[in-house]
Amino acid sequence: MSTSSFPNDPLWPRAGHWIVPVPDDLVEGDLALIGVPAHETSISPTGADATPAAVREALLRYSTYCATHDTDVAMLRAHDLGDVNAPDGPDGEFRVREAVAESAWRFRLLIAIGGDNSITYPVVQGLFGEDLGECGLITVDAHHDLRDGISNGSPVRRLVGAGLPGTNIVQIGIADFSNSAAYAARAHELGITVIPRTHLRDRPLEEIAVRALEIAGHGGRPVFVDLDLDVCDRAVVPGCPASAPGGISADELRQLAYYFCRDQRVRGIDITEVDATSDAPDGRTVRLAALVVLQAAAGVAERP
Repeated sequence: MSTSSFPNDPLWPRAGHWIVPVPDDLVEGDLALIGVPAHETSISPTGADATPAAVREALLRYSTYCATHDTDVAMLRAHDLGDVNAPDGPDGEFRVREAVAESAWRFRLLIAIGGDNSITYPVVQGLFGEDLGECGLITVDAHHDLRDGISNGSPVRRLVGAGLPGTNIVQIGIADFSNSAAYAARAHELGITVIPRTHLRDRPLEEIAVRALEIAGHGGRPVFVDLDLDVCDRAVVPGCPASAPGGISADELRQLAYYFCRDQRVRGIDITEVDATSDAPDGRTVRLAALVVLQAAAGVAERP
């Protein structure tokens, strides 16, 4: 069934209709969605630039009601900031920083839809400006993203180089045989807290999320959360070029998104590394990305 043929039921509001364009007179809101379709520096060839539009369409498949928490995210004032034009390269990253900085202060949570993982660098800069030393970062990712150069494998290293202390960073879901010994050593030298995928098997997810927030958000500092969907098992996310068998489940990712976003220290998240053009015929990767948006919103709805 195509989204254009969905039935119109006034008692079953669709999430895709809930997030609306920003009106000219908006002073503040609860949640903002911005598309950042970066893809040109990706290590693996990707059509991730098609993903923001695909996620918006996938939101039409879901309602705004979260049964687990008995909450309707339609209570939130949610707005779509549109897509940043041509976000790759120095000029593109400047446009991303400007777009985020211009609007993020008006919202309790900014959700950036990639695009590849290179977007984390300019989005975090746009959100926190010159205060990188006073913020924290949590990555849910199979990879350290500490590579040299400029690519979707380097945003964490670039942020550290721009002033983000490694001791303010927590990396969750780091996978076996998906990183090198050299970059693992770099994470250790920088003081980054690493929680491998294997540790998620034996500890409650909520406990891990709370611990990550204690480190990244120590002293009440604001936090950004990078959700790279290649942290998930490849059967769950066939549209993620670098995903591998044995990653976390879709449910685990959704729970983490909720746990993080219900904490008011979390000012922004991104959802990255989904190539909508190489997804399975059933669209499972893009649909998961849309559900992560909704889980994040449910977290915001539960904030004090």
